[in-house]
Amino acid sequence: MDAALGTIADPLVPTRARVLRRRRELADTWTLELEPEDPALLRFGPGQFNMLYAVGIGEVAISVSGDPTSGAPLIHTIRDVGMVSRALTRLQPGASLGVRGPFGSTWPVEAAVGQDVVVVAGGLGLAPLRPAIYRLLAERERYGRIALLYGTRSPSDILYLRELERWRRRLDVQLEVTVDHAGEDWGGHVGVVTQLIPRAAFDPTQTVALVCGPEIMMRFAGLALGDVGVADDAIYLSMERNMKCALGHCGRCQFGPMLVCRDGPVVSYDRIARLLAVQEL
Repeated sequence: MDAALGTIADPLVPTRARVLRRRRELADTWTLELEPEDPALLRFGPGQFNMLYAVGIGEVAISVSGDPTSGAPLIHTIRDVGMVSRALTRLQPGASLGVRGPFGSTWPVEAAVGQDVVVVAGGLGLAPLRPAIYRLLAERERYGRIALLYGTRSPSDILYLRELERWRRRLDVQLEVTVDHAGEDWGGHVGVVTQLIPRAAFDPTQTVALVCGPEIMMRFAGLALGDVGVADDAIYLSMERNMKCALGHCGRCQFGPMLVCRDGPVVSYDRIARLLAVQEL
């Protein structure tokens, strides 16, 4: 196994990382804390992704979901949806895997300084947004109002529940959670996450919005944010496509005229609003 992992600084060759901890988040979702041999992997920007290599099976692109200022460990939250992701979620502490990266563009947390920030997350889309949330909260005094709006299918599908509860207790952040459906024991919002946008407190003319979730949810979130007055070029989405090389060589992640690995995954809404409206693109 060790011979299959590289140790040279080649962006196409995975370097070895060891699983430190494995934590179940949801029925099909796990968080892995990794110790990479190459410390450069710990230097990433909020919104970037790595290619994780399950030895002998394949690679998959996974956003980094840890704190970009904390150093080790390297954290990824992974949903079991295929052969590679299933193999990764089943790795036990001490096991090895390969990592390439970090790749891609970042959430504009620096450009948002002095402005209100609205974070809109759907389902597992909270994971790629979490590094940006860490930065916003760690430097809270640099921003105006902050609203975190999160929607998922049901109460049992709420990701990072304890962390959400901790953020809710803060007095300097508005946190709203909604679910698509729930039983009588649920006392929170029921409905799609875009319904929370008009309830959030922010100045749309001085706001940067960060959005991540299923593609259809991001399309409607962009429209809803525009309806309340947020400019298209102040709305940022994190796109997901089937990535292979992560370097813009293979073309597998093409989305219209752009390659998600090279030009994204974080892109401004004004660049792709028209493309999002094209079915099955």
